[in-house]
Amino acid sequence: MERVGDEDSPDDSDHSGGDDRPSMQLSNSKSDRQHSTCGKKTQLESLLEDLGLEHLFPEKLSLSTILQIDNKTISDEPAKCNSDLPWYFLKKLMMVNVKARNAKCTSACESNVDAASEETEFDFDDLLDNQNSGDMLNPLDIITALFLCSDGFVRQEMALKMSLCQFSVPLLLPNCDTKQCTLMLWAMRDIVKKYRPQSHSESKGFIEDRIVLSKLPMISFVRLGECSLSKSEILNKLLSNSQQYHDTFVHHNMECGDSPRRISNGLVEITWYLPCGEKNMDVFSEPVAVANLRGDIASFETQFSFLCETSAAVFVFFDTLDSEYELLTNQHKAQIFLVGNHQSKHFGIDAIKKVATKLGLTKSNILLKTKQMNDADFVKTLQKTVSKVVENSKMKMGIEQMADIAHELGICVDEDSSECQTAKKNADAITAEIQDILDYKEAQLPLQGQIWKDLTRLEKEECRLKDVGSKNIEEYKLREKQNSYDMSNAMTCFINAISSPGIERYYFLKWMRMNLDNVSREKLSDLKEQYKEKCKNSENKEEIKDIDRQLSNSSLGTEHFFREMGQIYEASLSLPETDPSREQLQHLPKLCAQLLLDGFPLELVDGEASNIPLRWVSDVLSQLNDLMSSKSKILVVTVLGVQSTGKSTLLNTMFGVQFAVSSGRCTRGAFMLLIRINEDLKKVLNCEFMVIIDTEGLKSPELAQLDNSHEHDNELATLVVGLSDLTIINIAMENSTEMKDILQIVVHAFLRMKELGKKPKCQFVHQNVSDVSAHENNSQERKLLLQQLNEMTQAAAKMEKKEENKSFTDVMEYSPDTGNWYIPGLWNGNPPMAPVNAGYSEAVYELKKNIIQMLGNCESSANNILEFTEWMKSLWNAVKHENFIFSFRNSLVADAYMRLCTEFNKWEWEFKKEMYTWVTRAETKINNFGTVAVKSETSDMRQLLTQLKNVACTVLSIWETKLLENLTEYFKQTEGHVHLVEGHREDFVSSAKSLRREMESSMFNQLTAAADIRQGMIELDRIKENHTKQLEERVCALIDESWKKQVKMADKELDIEFDKMWKETVNELSFSKQKTTNVITFVSHYLRDNVSHKGSHACELLSQKSLEDCGLEPFKYTGDGLGKKILHSLSKWLNIEDHVMALQKLADCIIESCTQILTIWMEREINYHDTYIQEILHMIDERLQNNQDVKIEIQFEVSLKQHICGVAARQFQKLHEDFIHANDPYRCLNQNKEKFRTDFKDVFHERDQCQNKAK
Repeated sequence: MERVGDEDSPDDSDHSGGDDRPSMQLSNSKSDRQHSTCGKKTQLESLLEDLGLEHLFPEKLSLSTILQIDNKTISDEPAKCNSDLPWYFLKKLMMVNVKARNAKCTSACESNVDAASEETEFDFDDLLDNQNSGDMLNPLDIITALFLCSDGFVRQEMALKMSLCQFSVPLLLPNCDTKQCTLMLWAMRDIVKKYRPQSHSESKGFIEDRIVLSKLPMISFVRLGECSLSKSEILNKLLSNSQQYHDTFVHHNMECGDSPRRISNGLVEITWYLPCGEKNMDVFSEPVAVANLRGDIASFETQFSFLCETSAAVFVFFDTLDSEYELLTNQHKAQIFLVGNHQSKHFGIDAIKKVATKLGLTKSNILLKTKQMNDADFVKTLQKTVSKVVENSKMKMGIEQMADIAHELGICVDEDSSECQTAKKNADAITAEIQDILDYKEAQLPLQGQIWKDLTRLEKEECRLKDVGSKNIEEYKLREKQNSYDMSNAMTCFINAISSPGIERYYFLKWMRMNLDNVSREKLSDLKEQYKEKCKNSENKEEIKDIDRQLSNSSLGTEHFFREMGQIYEASLSLPETDPSREQLQHLPKLCAQLLLDGFPLELVDGEASNIPLRWVSDVLSQLNDLMSSKSKILVVTVLGVQSTGKSTLLNTMFGVQFAVSSGRCTRGAFMLLIRINEDLKKVLNCEFMVIIDTEGLKSPELAQLDNSHEHDNELATLVVGLSDLTIINIAMENSTEMKDILQIVVHAFLRMKELGKKPKCQFVHQNVSDVSAHENNSQERKLLLQQLNEMTQAAAKMEKKEENKSFTDVMEYSPDTGNWYIPGLWNGNPPMAPVNAGYSEAVYELKKNIIQMLGNCESSANNILEFTEWMKSLWNAVKHENFIFSFRNSLVADAYMRLCTEFNKWEWEFKKEMYTWVTRAETKINNFGTVAVKSETSDMRQLLTQLKNVACTVLSIWETKLLENLTEYFKQTEGHVHLVEGHREDFVSSAKSLRREMESSMFNQLTAAADIRQGMIELDRIKENHTKQLEERVCALIDESWKKQVKMADKELDIEFDKMWKETVNELSFSKQKTTNVITFVSHYLRDNVSHKGSHACELLSQKSLEDCGLEPFKYTGDGLGKKILHSLSKWLNIEDHVMALQKLADCIIESCTQILTIWMEREINYHDTYIQEILHMIDERLQNNQDVKIEIQFEVSLKQHICGVAARQFQKLHEDFIHANDPYRCLNQNKEKFRTDFKDVFHERDQCQNKAK
């Protein structure tokens, strides 16, 4: 049966539902008004007024308007009038919903139909009327109107989303009033496509490129005159394989597709067929662009000329060629194919012969649909013809190249605006310099390199008490080094460009992002090829590692430039306030705050250095607070997910946001972005903005090879979850374990940190689960997930002695029934030609509604920006102080590690005690050397020392072997999750060997010191014994001298002579001088070592007070927090023992025991040894552990240990100094100096008298 007209025939009355047809539909008054004045208005004005878009024309609709969250975002109400349709389309399109084009009003007509169906009597004639209404709007008109009313950034977003839905995208956008059309080059700039042509199918490689830069053959489809074939429907079939039909182009058999077009005639749409590399599935083996002109080419000659200039072939659909065929003869560039319907009553073979002759067409250039041919056969013929054209075509052109042809034909290009061109020039000036990304980063972005990483290390070492010392000096030097760099050319250009006014800066940032993506993509594809080659040979391990490192460093995006900007600003703060360099950078935070307010992301955590540039971020947020009303509240939603699990797509679908992540996904960090809340939802949510925090690079395979991978991931996750009001945990089934691991560490870290003060809400999103029964069937899995999380929480709580946290829900707010969402797979079919699955969009929409609802029910009131900043600072401070738990994969591993540590510490303590006992005995042997009571086997001290050192080596080897055997036995057992720490076995073996080396060095030093002291004492005794004889000899010599000179020597001369003699004697001595050491430093070290595993709060408490200031007053515990202090005061008043009193009692008991031990040591008059402080700490730990009656708080434990160690350190210092004082041969010798002086004078006078008498 012949079909008359198609969707391209606006005048066709059979299906057009023309405006003049009487309608039963009740129109709203606004619509009536518009039609009555239609004569006075142009078509475009009339339609824009119908759609309620007249105030947005031209190009006034911005992204911030579309992305803001309002009631429409979360309401399921259908469009009630025409002015709702554009917003309905945009809402659906932003959520990549393939039903977006099915936009029509649910009008009174439908309710009348429903009402009529319930009546018993009705007029059968009505069945023929009113099934369609002339008031319906064609989807193409809505799309055209929106493109005309949108700015460049909305157009880009719409084109990108339409492309994801596999909708055709405007190539030439008409303005029916001015008869002018525009090439949509900028709008399509952001579309990136991946595909696999047949040439890559064996290697499984693929091509990834921006579609505007891809040089592809374009096949255009146009209509001349009337046509009974549905061109667009045939095109859809042409582009679809038998298993995967999709409506790429709007056609008359679609919803509202048969409504007359009012402004979209002259629209040229484009789509792309991209192969997947599977012979049986690909319609075309090579990529091809397909263009479709709406309307008759006779009315749109400019568009037709453009298509002929840019296409490899143009397929002309027609019914009759009697008139207007000259149009075809004027075009020579593209191959012309005629497509006709032989069944049409207007069909004439003579006209075809005439045109074919004139154009020199062969039989293969004419395709006719005959009576014997059904649609499927006809489409097959068309596919073969197109395939031949594509395979043989030399004419390949990128859309970017089409701009020149457009200009020649008088067609505008959307990139022609001065702002866009200036921004492009500025971005190109920066990115054109990039040859090698690594070299470029070092030369142009030097401040975020090694210096920033060193600053981070210093900061964390200070917090984690790993290396206390001249931290401030080192930090000052590093900042000085940063300031020594001149600002690079790239950064100067970048800062100037983002300082440019208005829309130009946004164009610049978009150009930068696209340019940098192109550079990174090129670099990464080369590296990935190298990686693939090297992996074929497993011997290239070092080279593979090197490529791995390069892959992780080869990402370059706008975030790197903002990161450098932050470092330049932070470094300038170390300069004097009046320094010009500092003053000229003061505007940077405000600049960044403005961008944040306009929807650009800000990097909170630099994941590569694993640090927050705190001054920079704080100042940006402070400026943001000034730009917003100070009362503006925010709610924070965090998205946590392992890399490549569809997290970015989820965020983009849900909120329309795109975080600045460079191509290759090697970026690591946390980014925040603001979304405005519309007036109608502000009261419901009690906030003006929603902050979305996204984490990048968690468990990324490229970064997993690098050191501290667990630590970085866990720090990042803990911070962002702690900042959030609601956390979305994105899980893909294949890496759910990794996500659970991260979550356990987050919970564990929360337990170790001081009370957070709020429980983040938690929603699990399970990706790629499409079964309708998923929620029901997975109830068992949800229970198992909660059970595992509870198990981990309990293990963590037990380790941290916080057993009141029995389950995961004690730490985070989560319900297994309402906290799980099952999202089906993203694609409906096989990419690259698969559209987004409608089920995916709908499921994400439901999740979005639920999230907003949950935030509306949030009990905790929203924070303002300044409160958020303070909260971030304190939370980051807690994260920095945490140095133990972050380095583990999960809590069970941490628990197993702690058990092993406890055992190892027992063996280590036993080893140390045994060695201390042995050294004490050896020291006694040395001290008794040379006495009458002990007959020594050797008469030489050096020989004795060598013998003892040899024995020490033997004893140490025996104990080292014993320690290693204990370790081997420990790993043989099956309990306590020992297998989880198998990876740490080598670390403990190394620790055992290192301990042996330490003990050996310590013992040798002690033996040498004891030998030196003993040798000195022997020498001292010898001096004492011989001093009379020496004095007499010296005196005789003096007297002889004075007699010879005939000088009488007075006391003064004798003193001079004695001092001279004394100096000579002392200089001849062989023993070394004994030096005192600072015992407090050693005690501090062992205390830090003991407390460091207790969590960030413990480390924080320890760093607040110096050990010298501890233990000066009697120990008094008052409890932590105002509530406990009030309760304690009340208990004292009522004379009841409360928790604080019980802890005080325990402390008094422990302090008394420690005091007794100290007294015993002090009475022994021995030298200080490190085992003393270790024994005291060991005893405190034992007593605290064995105490079951009262719960030990971390603040109590730290302050008690500080008190006892403070007292002990001073006592040990005295013990050490007293020992040195008593056993220093020099001191003993100097003690006898005056006695020797008197003896010297006495002997002199005595001898002198004797001499006189003799004379």
